[in-house]
Amino acid sequence: MPNINFVKIFFMTIFIVAILNSLSFYWMKSMENPFQHQKPADVCRGKIARGTITPLENSKTFIIAPYFDKRYLNLTRIIGIIHQGEVKELYCWFCCQPLGNISIIRAVIDALEDSFGFSYGAVNLLCEEPQNCNAQYVSIHWSPNGDINQIPRFRIRNQEAHLPSSDFTVCISPMFANYNNVLQFIQSMEMYKILGAQTVMIYKINCSQLLEKVLEHYVDEGTAEVIPWPITSYLTASSTWQFDIAGGDIGYYGQVTALNDCIYRNMHRSQFVVLNDIDEILLPAGFPDWKTMMRTIDVDQGKFGVFMFVSFLFPNTLYAPHLKYNISSWMVIPGVDILKHIYRETYQQRYDKPRKLIVKPHSVIQISVHRVPKSFNHTFLVSPYVGFIYHCRYASPEYMIQKLFIKDDRIWNYGESLIKNVNDVLMKVFSLDMEEVLLF
Repeated sequence: MPNINFVKIFFMTIFIVAILNSLSFYWMKSMENPFQHQKPADVCRGKIARGTITPLENSKTFIIAPYFDKRYLNLTRIIGIIHQGEVKELYCWFCCQPLGNISIIRAVIDALEDSFGFSYGAVNLLCEEPQNCNAQYVSIHWSPNGDINQIPRFRIRNQEAHLPSSDFTVCISPMFANYNNVLQFIQSMEMYKILGAQTVMIYKINCSQLLEKVLEHYVDEGTAEVIPWPITSYLTASSTWQFDIAGGDIGYYGQVTALNDCIYRNMHRSQFVVLNDIDEILLPAGFPDWKTMMRTIDVDQGKFGVFMFVSFLFPNTLYAPHLKYNISSWMVIPGVDILKHIYRETYQQRYDKPRKLIVKPHSVIQISVHRVPKSFNHTFLVSPYVGFIYHCRYASPEYMIQKLFIKDDRIWNYGESLIKNVNDVLMKVFSLDMEEVLLF
Protein backbone atom coordinates (compact mmCIF):
# COMPACT_ATOMS: atom_id res chain seq x y z
CA MET A 1 0.00 0.00 0.00
CA PRO A 2 2.78 2.53 0.77
CA ASN A 3 4.43 1.65 -2.55
CA ILE A 4 1.24 2.50 -4.46
CA ASN A 5 0.95 5.87 -2.66
CA PHE A 6 4.59 6.62 -3.44
CA VAL A 7 4.05 5.93 -7.13
CA LYS A 8 0.97 8.19 -7.19
CA ILE A 9 2.83 11.01 -5.48
CA PHE A 10 5.82 10.56 -7.83
CA PHE A 11 3.72 10.82 -11.01
CA MET A 12 1.64 13.68 -9.56
CA THR A 13 4.85 15.59 -8.83
CA ILE A 14 6.13 15.06 -12.37
CA PHE A 15 2.78 16.27 -13.74
CA ILE A 16 2.80 19.46 -11.62
CA VAL A 17 6.43 20.23 -12.52
CA ALA A 18 5.61 19.82 -16.21
CA ILE A 19 2.68 22.26 -15.92
CA LEU A 20 4.81 24.79 -14.02
CA ASN A 21 7.60 24.57 -16.59
CA SER A 22 5.08 25.12 -19.37
CA LEU A 23 3.54 28.13 -17.61
CA SER A 24 7.01 29.50 -16.86
CA PHE A 25 7.94 29.23 -20.55
CA TYR A 26 4.86 31.15 -21.69
CA TRP A 27 5.31 33.73 -18.90
CA MET A 28 8.93 34.32 -19.92
CA LYS A 29 7.88 34.69 -23.56
CA SER A 30 5.27 37.28 -22.56
CA MET A 31 7.93 39.33 -20.76
CA GLU A 32 10.19 39.54 -23.79
CA ASN A 33 10.28 42.99 -25.37
CA PRO A 34 7.98 42.67 -28.40
CA PHE A 35 9.72 45.64 -30.03
CA GLN A 36 13.27 44.27 -29.97
CA HIS A 37 14.41 42.94 -33.33
CA GLN A 38 17.64 41.52 -34.66
CA LYS A 39 18.51 42.88 -38.10
CA PRO A 40 21.51 42.63 -40.45
CA ALA A 41 24.69 44.48 -39.56
CA ASP A 42 24.34 47.09 -42.30
CA VAL A 43 20.99 48.55 -41.21
CA CYS A 44 22.29 51.44 -39.04
CA ARG A 45 22.25 53.86 -41.93
CA GLY A 46 19.86 56.57 -40.84
CA LYS A 47 21.06 60.09 -41.53
CA ILE A 48 22.98 61.50 -38.56
CA ALA A 49 21.23 64.55 -37.09
CA ARG A 50 23.47 67.63 -37.10
CA GLY A 51 21.17 70.42 -35.91
CA THR A 52 20.39 71.48 -32.36
CA ILE A 53 16.64 70.97 -32.85
CA THR A 54 15.49 68.09 -35.05
CA PRO A 55 11.79 67.64 -35.89
CA LEU A 56 10.49 64.07 -36.21
CA GLU A 57 8.11 63.42 -39.07
CA ASN A 58 4.39 63.17 -38.30
CA SER A 59 4.87 63.13 -34.52
CA LYS A 60 4.79 66.71 -33.12
CA THR A 61 8.10 65.86 -31.48
CA PHE A 62 11.45 67.66 -31.56
CA ILE A 63 14.69 66.07 -30.41
CA ILE A 64 17.53 68.14 -28.93
CA ALA A 65 20.04 65.46 -27.92
CA PRO A 66 20.36 62.08 -26.16
CA TYR A 67 22.65 61.79 -23.13
CA PHE A 68 23.90 58.65 -21.44
CA ASP A 69 23.00 59.05 -17.76
CA LYS A 70 25.54 57.02 -15.81
CA ARG A 71 23.71 57.78 -12.55
CA TYR A 72 21.19 55.15 -13.62
CA LEU A 73 21.98 51.72 -15.00
CA ASN A 74 22.21 51.85 -18.83
CA LEU A 75 19.80 54.79 -19.10
CA THR A 76 19.73 57.05 -22.14
CA ARG A 77 17.96 60.35 -21.47
CA ILE A 78 16.75 62.25 -24.54
CA ILE A 79 16.08 65.98 -24.14
CA GLY A 80 13.20 67.03 -26.36
CA ILE A 81 10.01 69.00 -26.93
CA ILE A 82 6.61 67.39 -27.49
CA HIS A 83 2.98 68.34 -27.91
CA GLN A 84 1.92 67.29 -24.44
CA GLY A 85 -1.70 66.63 -25.28
CA GLU A 86 -1.13 64.45 -28.33
CA VAL A 87 2.18 62.58 -28.05
CA LYS A 88 1.59 59.42 -26.02
CA GLU A 89 4.07 56.89 -27.43
CA LEU A 90 7.67 57.14 -28.60
CA TYR A 91 10.31 54.46 -29.14
CA CYS A 92 14.09 54.40 -28.91
CA TRP A 93 15.81 52.49 -31.71
CA PHE A 94 19.27 51.59 -30.40
CA CYS A 95 21.92 50.74 -32.99
CA CYS A 96 23.85 48.04 -31.12
CA GLN A 97 27.56 47.51 -31.77
CA PRO A 98 29.54 45.79 -33.16
CA LEU A 99 26.94 43.65 -34.98
CA GLY A 100 24.63 46.51 -35.94
CA ASN A 101 21.40 44.90 -34.79
CA ILE A 102 18.53 47.13 -33.69
CA SER A 103 16.94 47.07 -30.23
CA ILE A 104 13.64 48.95 -30.03
CA ILE A 105 12.50 50.06 -26.58
CA ARG A 106 9.37 52.00 -25.66
CA ALA A 107 10.37 55.30 -24.03
CA VAL A 108 9.07 56.56 -20.73
CA ILE A 109 7.80 60.09 -21.43
CA ASP A 110 8.77 62.25 -18.46
CA ALA A 111 7.33 65.73 -19.15
CA LEU A 112 8.73 68.65 -17.18
CA GLU A 113 6.17 70.35 -14.99
CA ASP A 114 6.71 73.97 -16.06
CA SER A 115 4.94 74.23 -19.43
CA PHE A 116 2.75 77.11 -18.14
CA GLY A 117 -0.31 76.16 -20.17
CA PHE A 118 1.41 76.00 -23.57
CA SER A 119 0.68 72.96 -25.73
CA TYR A 120 4.37 72.21 -26.32
CA GLY A 121 6.79 71.70 -23.47
CA ALA A 122 10.13 70.22 -22.43
CA VAL A 123 10.37 66.47 -22.00
CA ASN A 124 12.84 63.76 -21.00
CA LEU A 125 12.48 60.52 -22.95
CA LEU A 126 13.90 57.70 -20.84
CA CYS A 127 15.09 54.49 -22.50
CA GLU A 128 17.04 51.70 -20.86
CA GLU A 129 19.63 50.39 -23.27
CA PRO A 130 19.69 46.59 -23.52
CA GLN A 131 22.69 44.80 -22.00
CA ASN A 132 25.69 44.29 -24.27
CA CYS A 133 24.24 46.67 -26.84
CA ASN A 134 26.99 49.33 -26.59
CA ALA A 135 25.04 51.73 -28.79
CA GLN A 136 26.69 54.95 -29.87
CA TYR A 137 23.63 56.14 -31.76
CA VAL A 138 19.90 56.07 -31.12
CA SER A 139 16.90 56.99 -33.25
CA ILE A 140 13.50 58.08 -31.91
CA HIS A 141 10.31 57.12 -33.71
CA TRP A 142 6.59 57.26 -33.00
CA SER A 143 6.22 53.56 -33.85
CA PRO A 144 8.08 50.30 -33.18
CA ASN A 145 7.82 49.65 -36.93
CA GLY A 146 9.46 51.54 -39.74
CA ASP A 147 12.46 51.91 -42.00
CA ILE A 148 15.58 52.71 -39.96
CA ASN A 149 17.15 54.32 -43.03
CA GLN A 150 14.42 56.99 -42.99
CA ILE A 151 14.80 57.86 -39.29
CA PRO A 152 17.49 60.33 -38.17
CA ARG A 153 20.23 59.01 -35.89
CA PHE A 154 21.49 60.90 -32.83
CA ARG A 155 24.89 60.42 -31.26
CA ILE A 156 24.56 59.52 -27.57
CA ARG A 157 26.60 62.01 -25.57
CA ASN A 158 28.28 61.72 -22.15
CA GLN A 159 29.29 58.10 -22.66
CA GLU A 160 32.79 58.78 -21.40
CA ALA A 161 32.80 60.01 -17.81
CA HIS A 162 35.69 62.16 -16.62
CA LEU A 163 36.46 64.72 -13.94
CA PRO A 164 35.20 68.29 -14.61
CA SER A 165 37.67 70.49 -16.47
CA SER A 166 35.93 73.74 -15.44
CA ASP A 167 34.93 75.20 -12.09
CA PHE A 168 32.09 77.39 -13.42
CA THR A 169 30.08 77.41 -16.65
CA VAL A 170 27.33 79.95 -17.33
CA CYS A 171 24.22 78.87 -19.25
CA ILE A 172 22.48 81.78 -20.96
CA SER A 173 18.78 81.56 -21.86
CA PRO A 174 17.85 81.88 -25.56
CA MET A 175 18.88 85.14 -27.21
CA PHE A 176 16.10 86.50 -29.43
CA ALA A 177 14.52 89.60 -31.08
CA ASN A 178 17.75 90.47 -32.95
CA TYR A 179 19.37 91.22 -29.62
CA ASN A 180 21.48 94.38 -29.83
CA ASN A 181 22.28 95.34 -26.24
CA VAL A 182 25.97 95.22 -27.11
CA LEU A 183 27.51 97.15 -24.23
CA GLN A 184 25.65 95.29 -21.49
CA PHE A 185 26.43 91.98 -23.21
CA ILE A 186 30.17 92.72 -23.17
CA GLN A 187 29.97 93.92 -19.56
CA SER A 188 28.15 90.76 -18.49
CA MET A 189 30.65 88.52 -20.29
CA GLU A 190 33.58 90.30 -18.70
CA MET A 191 31.95 90.15 -15.26
CA TYR A 192 31.42 86.40 -15.65
CA LYS A 193 35.14 86.05 -16.44
CA ILE A 194 36.17 88.23 -13.49
CA LEU A 195 33.96 86.20 -11.16
CA GLY A 196 35.39 82.88 -12.31
CA ALA A 197 33.54 81.51 -15.35
CA GLN A 198 35.66 79.51 -17.79
CA THR A 199 32.87 79.01 -20.34
CA VAL A 200 29.64 80.81 -21.25
CA MET A 201 27.13 78.79 -23.30
CA ILE A 202 24.74 80.95 -25.30
CA TYR A 203 21.61 79.56 -26.96
CA LYS A 204 21.09 81.92 -29.89
CA ILE A 205 17.97 82.42 -31.99
CA ASN A 206 19.20 85.65 -33.55
CA CYS A 207 21.04 88.87 -32.80
CA SER A 208 22.22 92.03 -34.58
CA GLN A 209 25.22 92.09 -36.91
CA LEU A 210 27.08 94.17 -34.36
CA LEU A 211 26.54 91.65 -31.59
CA GLU A 212 27.40 88.81 -33.98
CA LYS A 213 30.84 90.39 -34.32
CA VAL A 214 31.21 90.46 -30.53
CA LEU A 215 30.13 86.83 -30.27
CA GLU A 216 32.78 85.83 -32.81
CA HIS A 217 35.40 87.47 -30.59
CA TYR A 218 34.35 85.47 -27.53
CA VAL A 219 34.16 82.24 -29.51
CA ASP A 220 37.66 82.80 -30.91
CA GLU A 221 38.87 83.66 -27.42
CA GLY A 222 37.51 80.34 -26.13
CA THR A 223 35.12 81.88 -23.60
CA ALA A 224 31.82 81.43 -25.45
CA GLU A 225 30.12 78.46 -27.03
CA VAL A 226 27.24 79.56 -29.25
CA ILE A 227 24.52 76.94 -29.70
CA PRO A 228 22.07 77.66 -32.55
CA TRP A 229 18.50 77.56 -31.23
CA PRO A 230 16.13 77.74 -34.26
CA ILE A 231 12.95 77.21 -32.23
CA THR A 232 11.04 79.82 -34.24
CA SER A 233 11.58 77.80 -37.43
CA TYR A 234 9.32 75.08 -36.05
CA LEU A 235 7.01 76.57 -33.41
CA THR A 236 5.32 79.85 -32.58
CA ALA A 237 7.39 80.86 -29.58
CA SER A 238 6.01 83.23 -26.97
CA SER A 239 8.16 86.01 -25.52
CA THR A 240 6.48 85.57 -22.12
CA TRP A 241 5.43 82.82 -19.72
CA GLN A 242 1.78 83.87 -19.86
CA PHE A 243 -0.12 81.82 -22.43
CA ASP A 244 -3.36 83.71 -21.77
CA ILE A 245 -1.71 86.98 -22.79
CA ALA A 246 0.66 86.04 -25.59
CA GLY A 247 -0.56 82.70 -26.92
CA GLY A 248 1.79 80.61 -29.04
CA ASP A 249 2.98 77.00 -28.98
CA ILE A 250 5.77 77.17 -26.38
CA GLY A 251 6.72 79.57 -23.60
CA TYR A 252 9.64 81.99 -23.68
CA TYR A 253 11.40 80.53 -26.72
CA GLY A 254 11.80 77.08 -25.20
CA GLN A 255 13.93 78.36 -22.31
CA VAL A 256 13.27 75.37 -20.02
CA THR A 257 14.38 72.93 -22.73
CA ALA A 258 17.55 74.92 -23.45
CA LEU A 259 18.50 75.05 -19.76
CA ASN A 260 18.03 71.30 -19.36
CA ASP A 261 20.16 70.67 -22.42
CA CYS A 262 22.86 72.95 -21.03
CA ILE A 263 22.90 71.04 -17.73
CA TYR A 264 23.45 67.71 -19.48
CA ARG A 265 26.05 69.16 -21.86
CA ASN A 266 28.04 70.11 -18.78
CA MET A 267 27.35 67.01 -16.70
CA HIS A 268 31.01 65.93 -16.84
CA ARG A 269 32.57 69.24 -17.88
CA SER A 270 31.90 71.66 -15.04
CA GLN A 271 31.79 71.44 -11.26
CA PHE A 272 29.17 74.21 -11.05
CA VAL A 273 26.71 75.62 -13.60
CA VAL A 274 25.31 79.14 -13.25
CA LEU A 275 21.92 79.64 -14.94
CA ASN A 276 20.75 83.13 -15.81
CA ASP A 277 19.82 85.61 -18.54
CA ILE A 278 22.43 87.79 -20.22
CA ASP A 279 21.14 90.86 -18.32
CA GLU A 280 21.78 89.10 -14.99
CA ILE A 281 25.00 88.78 -12.98
CA LEU A 282 25.37 86.72 -9.83
CA LEU A 283 27.19 89.11 -7.50
CA PRO A 284 28.96 87.79 -4.40
CA ALA A 285 28.48 89.95 -1.30
CA GLY A 286 31.73 90.22 0.62
CA PHE A 287 33.61 87.77 -1.60
CA PRO A 288 35.84 88.58 -4.58
CA ASP A 289 34.58 85.77 -6.81
CA TRP A 290 32.28 82.76 -7.10
CA LYS A 291 34.89 80.21 -6.04
CA THR A 292 35.52 81.93 -2.72
CA MET A 293 31.79 82.39 -2.15
CA MET A 294 30.94 78.77 -2.94
CA ARG A 295 33.76 77.49 -0.74
CA THR A 296 32.04 79.28 2.14
CA ILE A 297 28.52 78.13 1.24
CA ASP A 298 29.23 74.56 0.21
CA VAL A 299 30.71 73.38 3.51
CA ASP A 300 28.81 70.09 3.54
CA GLN A 301 29.69 69.14 -0.03
CA GLY A 302 27.70 65.92 -0.16
CA LYS A 303 24.40 67.36 1.09
CA PHE A 304 23.55 70.26 -1.22
CA GLY A 305 23.51 70.31 -5.02
CA VAL A 306 21.28 73.32 -5.74
CA PHE A 307 21.95 76.88 -4.54
CA MET A 308 19.23 79.50 -4.99
CA PHE A 309 19.97 83.24 -5.05
CA VAL A 310 17.48 86.10 -4.66
CA SER A 311 17.10 88.26 -7.77
CA PHE A 312 17.07 92.05 -7.35
CA LEU A 313 15.86 94.35 -10.10
CA PHE A 314 18.15 97.30 -10.88
CA PRO A 315 16.00 99.34 -13.32
CA ASN A 316 17.96 100.66 -16.27
CA THR A 317 15.68 103.71 -16.23
CA LEU A 318 16.89 104.75 -12.77
CA TYR A 319 20.28 106.51 -12.79
CA ALA A 320 22.65 107.38 -9.99
CA PRO A 321 22.78 111.17 -9.45
CA HIS A 322 26.55 111.07 -8.91
CA LEU A 323 28.41 108.55 -11.03
CA LYS A 324 31.74 107.13 -9.97
CA TYR A 325 32.28 105.84 -13.50
CA ASN A 326 31.09 107.57 -16.67
CA ILE A 327 32.98 106.42 -19.77
CA SER A 328 32.19 108.83 -22.60
CA SER A 329 33.71 106.61 -25.30
CA TRP A 330 31.08 103.96 -24.55
CA MET A 331 28.28 106.27 -25.68
CA VAL A 332 28.67 105.15 -29.31
CA ILE A 333 28.11 101.51 -28.30
CA PRO A 334 24.41 100.52 -28.32
CA GLY A 335 23.15 99.16 -25.05
CA VAL A 336 22.97 99.71 -21.30
CA ASP A 337 25.92 100.68 -19.11
CA ILE A 338 25.42 98.75 -15.87
CA LEU A 339 27.85 100.99 -13.97
CA LYS A 340 25.22 103.75 -14.15
CA HIS A 341 22.51 101.70 -12.41
CA ILE A 342 23.09 101.17 -8.71
CA TYR A 343 19.56 101.40 -7.27
CA ARG A 344 17.64 98.24 -6.56
CA GLU A 345 14.32 97.25 -5.12
CA THR A 346 14.32 96.62 -1.38
CA TYR A 347 14.50 93.14 0.10
CA GLN A 348 11.40 92.07 2.00
CA GLN A 349 11.98 88.61 3.37
CA ARG A 350 8.30 87.90 3.95
CA TYR A 351 7.62 88.14 0.21
CA ASP A 352 8.62 85.38 -2.16
CA LYS A 353 11.04 86.70 -4.78
CA PRO A 354 12.22 84.92 -7.91
CA ARG A 355 15.53 83.14 -7.51
CA LYS A 356 18.22 82.03 -9.93
CA LEU A 357 20.50 79.08 -9.55
CA ILE A 358 23.98 77.69 -9.21
CA VAL A 359 23.89 73.90 -9.40
CA LYS A 360 26.18 70.94 -9.36
CA PRO A 361 25.08 69.36 -12.65
CA HIS A 362 25.55 65.77 -11.44
CA SER A 363 22.96 66.51 -8.72
CA VAL A 364 20.27 67.65 -11.17
CA ILE A 365 17.70 65.43 -12.89
CA GLN A 366 15.40 68.16 -14.26
CA ILE A 367 15.71 71.91 -14.00
CA SER A 368 13.40 74.89 -14.51
CA VAL A 369 14.09 78.62 -14.60
CA HIS A 370 13.67 79.40 -10.89
CA ARG A 371 13.76 75.95 -9.31
CA VAL A 372 14.92 72.34 -9.63
CA PRO A 373 11.88 70.00 -9.70
CA LYS A 374 13.98 66.82 -9.51
CA SER A 375 17.43 66.35 -8.01
CA PHE A 376 19.51 63.91 -6.00
CA ASN A 377 20.60 66.43 -3.36
CA HIS A 378 19.07 69.13 -1.18
CA THR A 379 18.51 72.78 -2.08
CA PHE A 380 20.23 75.62 -0.20
CA LEU A 381 18.56 79.05 -0.06
CA VAL A 382 21.44 81.54 -0.09
CA SER A 383 21.06 84.72 1.93
CA PRO A 384 21.23 87.95 -0.15
CA TYR A 385 23.91 89.03 2.33
CA VAL A 386 26.09 86.28 0.82
CA GLY A 387 25.21 86.68 -2.85
CA PHE A 388 22.40 87.93 -5.09
CA ILE A 389 21.39 88.38 -8.73
CA TYR A 390 22.07 91.83 -10.16
CA HIS A 391 19.29 92.08 -12.79
CA CYS A 392 19.57 95.28 -14.83
CA ARG A 393 16.64 95.68 -17.22
CA TYR A 394 13.75 97.93 -18.14
CA ALA A 395 10.96 98.39 -15.58
CA SER A 396 7.64 99.98 -16.46
CA PRO A 397 6.50 103.17 -14.67
CA GLU A 398 3.60 101.19 -13.17
CA TYR A 399 6.04 98.72 -11.63
CA MET A 400 8.37 101.48 -10.39
CA ILE A 401 5.55 103.25 -8.53
CA GLN A 402 4.83 100.13 -6.48
CA LYS A 403 8.41 99.61 -5.30
CA LEU A 404 10.93 101.22 -3.00
CA PHE A 405 14.50 101.50 -4.25
CA ILE A 406 17.73 101.78 -2.30
CA LYS A 407 21.32 102.43 -3.30
CA ASP A 408 23.45 99.31 -3.77
CA ASP A 409 26.72 100.09 -5.55
CA ARG A 410 28.51 96.78 -5.06
CA ILE A 411 28.85 96.45 -8.84
CA TRP A 412 31.35 99.34 -8.48
CA ASN A 413 33.68 97.00 -6.56
CA TYR A 414 34.58 95.57 -9.96
CA GLY A 415 34.50 98.89 -11.82
CA GLU A 416 38.19 99.40 -12.62
CA SER A 417 38.78 95.82 -13.78
CA LEU A 418 35.53 95.85 -15.75
CA ILE A 419 36.33 99.13 -17.54
CA LYS A 420 39.79 97.91 -18.56
CA ASN A 421 38.44 94.58 -19.84
CA VAL A 422 35.54 96.15 -21.75
CA ASN A 423 37.86 98.67 -23.41
CA ASP A 424 40.20 95.85 -24.44
CA VAL A 425 37.31 94.01 -26.11
CA LEU A 426 36.06 97.14 -27.88
CA MET A 427 39.54 97.84 -29.21
CA LYS A 428 39.98 94.27 -30.48
CA VAL A 429 36.55 94.00 -32.05
CA PHE A 430 35.94 97.51 -33.40
CA SER A 431 39.48 98.95 -33.71
CA LEU A 432 40.98 101.82 -31.75
CA ASP A 433 38.72 104.66 -32.86
CA MET A 434 35.54 102.49 -32.95
CA GLU A 435 34.47 104.07 -36.26
CA GLU A 436 33.26 100.65 -37.34
CA VAL A 437 30.50 100.75 -34.72
CA LEU A 438 28.89 103.68 -36.49
CA LEU A 439 28.59 101.67 -39.70
CA PHE A 440 26.07 99.23 -38.16
